[in-house]
Amino acid sequence: MGPSLMNRHVKRILILIVGWAFIVLGILGLFLPILQGVLFLLIGLAILSSEYVWAHHLLSKIRQRFPRIAGIADQATHRASSWLQRLTGQRQPD
Repeated sequence: MGPSLMNRHVKRILILIVGWAFIVLGILGLFLPILQGVLFLLIGLAILSSEYVWAHHLLSKIRQRFPRIAGIADQATHRASSWLQRLTGQRQPD
């Protein structure tokens, strides 16, 4: 396994771990008043949508069904995107 392939594999694993961690935090946040459950769930879905088609479809369905949440979903997607770019070392567009 070459260094580039290994880096890609490590990045994918990191993305999956962080995405699922946000999902777990979101579920906890639904029951704990300290955490913003919906926001964490949306961030987790946004992160996982880069790896899983089902997460992308679920995020799209949430946006269509709950238009008021679309703004929160956009904010979560933007945060997740910038976080992923920093994680993977990609340069953010100007």
